[in-house]
Amino acid sequence: MSELRNFDLNLLITFDVLMEELSVSRAAERMYVTQSAMSHALQRLRQQFDDPLLVRGAGGMKPTERALSLAGPVKALLRDANTLIQEPESFDASESRRRFNIAATDYMDLLVAPLLMERIDSTAPGVDIHIKRTQQPFPEHDLEYGELDVVLGFDAVLKPATYLAREKLFEDRMVSVVRRGHPKSGVKDLTLDDYLAMKHMLISRTGTRFGVIDDWLAERGLSRRVALTVPHFLSAPLIVAQTDMELSLPERIANCFLAQAPLTILSLPIELPHYDLVMVWHPLRERDPAHRWLREQIVSVCRTLEASKS
Repeated sequence: MSELRNFDLNLLITFDVLMEELSVSRAAERMYVTQSAMSHALQRLRQQFDDPLLVRGAGGMKPTERALSLAGPVKALLRDANTLIQEPESFDASESRRRFNIAATDYMDLLVAPLLMERIDSTAPGVDIHIKRTQQPFPEHDLEYGELDVVLGFDAVLKPATYLAREKLFEDRMVSVVRRGHPKSGVKDLTLDDYLAMKHMLISRTGTRFGVIDDWLAERGLSRRVALTVPHFLSAPLIVAQTDMELSLPERIANCFLAQAPLTILSLPIELPHYDLVMVWHPLRERDPAHRWLREQIVSVCRTLEASKS
């Protein structure tokens, strides 16, 4: 048999029909070609496979052993090829029982997860969401092999590879939070000296005592005293509300904390850039209907957050 690059794969369709009909004339009718054209195609198949494939007998055409051995694999190959070129099946969220895996920080859990689950409960009650912590380095492998569907977080922190697909969800900026009645709670414009004189609290998932603010200060030969480091957001508002410590964090989270504890938000005397919150996914799943549906839900929720802020 010739090499694949020299083989006319359309002949496999002809072979499959001939094996089903065991008749050149009936196969020609099914494929809307003349009997002469079908005979010519059979002759080419015989040349390609170096086998008669179909021979005349007393009761009509009979397949050779070679033809019989090819019939199943050829049919399977055509079925797979047909699946490959078909448009992806539509995704019916209302009937789906799929579970999606999302990597996100506590920040995204607090802001996005409640609204996302409320939306999913009303439109796709059978869909489950599994949220995992984001990792460093960025989990490219998990996205590529489908262990994660999307990653949510700050673009500057995630630092995803440029070939990965991403969409900006919204921006946020850093602010300062202190308890109501704190000596500096009534200060309209907190100075850098005021800020550095405070005892600070830091939320650090990795346990490091340094964050983006400490990096900014270090570049200018300055430092602050981080009196307490905690690994998550849960206890932070209660601790700040009962101490004279200051906590610097994204403004959207700070506003969430105001509903949990008697706190005051102050402007930071530090010129940090706004941070882009992004959703990252692998291009392999760009056109997958279910995956596209998930991304649309997340974008819609984030637009709601953005609208509520304004």
